[in-house]
Amino acid sequence: VALGLYFPRKEYLENVYIDEPAGTPLLRIHALRDSREEVAHFHLCPNLIVPRARPQENNWFQIREETGLLYLSKSLDREDFNMLSVGNWMPLSKVMLYVFLSSHPFQEKECDSATRTTVFLSLINATAPACSSLTARQLCFTEMDLSFHIKENKPPGTFHQLRLPSVHHLCQNLSISYKLLAGEGVPFRYNENTTSVRVTQRLDREERERYELIAKCTVREGLREMQVEVPFLVNVLDEDDSPPFLPNGTDTADAVVEFNRKEGTVLSTLTVYDADTTPIYPIESSRKKYTGTIITDDPWISETFRVEHIFDEIHFSPNGSQVRGTRHEY
Repeated sequence: VALGLYFPRKEYLENVYIDEPAGTPLLRIHALRDSREEVAHFHLCPNLIVPRARPQENNWFQIREETGLLYLSKSLDREDFNMLSVGNWMPLSKVMLYVFLSSHPFQEKECDSATRTTVFLSLINATAPACSSLTARQLCFTEMDLSFHIKENKPPGTFHQLRLPSVHHLCQNLSISYKLLAGEGVPFRYNENTTSVRVTQRLDREERERYELIAKCTVREGLREMQVEVPFLVNVLDEDDSPPFLPNGTDTADAVVEFNRKEGTVLSTLTVYDADTTPIYPIESSRKKYTGTIITDDPWISETFRVEHIFDEIHFSPNGSQVRGTRHEY
């Protein structure tokens, strides 16, 4: 079943300052494809979600449908800030936007797509700070972790841009460059010109479940140079694509039943491994995936014996990296 386009991040975060001019780029949102022919279209819901208040009509933010660039369509002045912070006298107020994704151009006010991500905007009751007053960390990365979810068996694609559009727009006298530090043969490529990171091949969760890289940023201002490094993590999401397997290829077990066995005596065991899934909660959904049945026409056997099913999480180690799976015991 093709599930369609998806977001590699569940949420995004950006700061918005008072009186930043209309047209200021805020952040770039990416989508990954389920199949090669898909083209991503981004769409904003017409409402801003304001905590502890009614949703407000969104008059300030727009997204480019083809590129996923979120930008200010109208400068946010003090009056706007007071309205959106709803009597909140704090110097910072958070609002939320939902970005929707579709493989076809959006019709007007289409806001019920299941594929959405949340953008948290911190509205700051001050004008944008001078670039020279910001730390390397603030110039290079947002406060969010660089953590991504990529589905296995999907086509390659760009899933992140390291450069912050707002900083790039406001601090043009600074030189900010990035590197992605990764081991040999890791399926990610960094493009120095666009600062974008791309997954270069289909991933296989049963081979590797997690990649831990480092994003390194260098800021140069005249003779001054600052560097900062942060973890860059990619988790591979599972698709149910591997059949269960038996440890020795043995799919039968002999049981010898002697007289006077107590109730609860274990007569025989059979183990099945599944590298594909981990125990799912609630437990019943894992139990339903595989069932153990005694095939017999004899009602006495059906009444006297039963199959019990227990399962737990185990780790496989293909290529030296740990991958979670499940051991089922019957």
